[in-house]
Amino acid sequence: MKIRYYLLAAAVCTMLHSCVVLSPKKYKSLVAERDSLQTRSTSLDAEVASLQADTMHLHHQIADLQNQYSTLSGNYNKLNDNYSNSSAKVGQLSSDLQKREERLKEVEDALKKRDAATNALKDKLQKALLGFQNSGLTVDIRDGKVYVSLADKLLFPSGSIVIDQHGKDALKQLAVVLNKEPDINMAVEGHTDDKKVHNLGQIKDNWDLSVLRATSVTRYLTEVENIDPKRLTATGKSQYQPADPGTTPEALAKNRRIEIVLTPKLDELYNLIKQ
Repeated sequence: MKIRYYLLAAAVCTMLHSCVVLSPKKYKSLVAERDSLQTRSTSLDAEVASLQADTMHLHHQIADLQNQYSTLSGNYNKLNDNYSNSSAKVGQLSSDLQKREERLKEVEDALKKRDAATNALKDKLQKALLGFQNSGLTVDIRDGKVYVSLADKLLFPSGSIVIDQHGKDALKQLAVVLNKEPDINMAVEGHTDDKKVHNLGQIKDNWDLSVLRATSVTRYLTEVENIDPKRLTATGKSQYQPADPGTTPEALAKNRRIEIVLTPKLDELYNLIKQ
């Protein structure tokens, strides 16, 4: 029995030995496969390392982009705030500009009304005083005011401050128009030439002559023609605002005059300008 056991064991061992023994061809194939796997493993390790490096680089880029985004976001918020403030300012400026344009339109309308009233007044006076225009009376507009200029010979005898009848007739016609125009203020200005006054009693010089002639006209208009005294102002300009700078007798005659300056009341216009 023992011999048979040993023989059986030997047979089994022989069979097992034959199972693990590889042919050279198979062995080389396995070795080549192993080497290929090692090469691929090395390549994969390198690829993993490269991917890890790329991943780290991308993380840095993401961090930089996030910083840039934060900076840009902060700048955007500032710009947005500035835009909002600017929009508010533009809105306010636009509103102010519109108000100014409206006010300017009101002022322009008031000026047009004044000019229309001034031109209408001039036309009325020219018609009313037509008969005196050949006697040294003129009506014109300067700086938005109506100037009625009366030569001294139309109102006064030479060197006198007493209005003669021809002068009273002219002032009467003037008063007819002015009494119908209560919104017109008047300044009566006396003017002389540059010749010195001699031997005129209480009249010492051209200042006296210009002032006294102006007050004579003012008294006549208020006391005789019943024009409201609050509407009048009397002033003397002496020789210092000549109508003609020449020295001829004709030029000197133009300078000896009474000018009645008529100004429409501009309360509405002044109020608009003050606003």
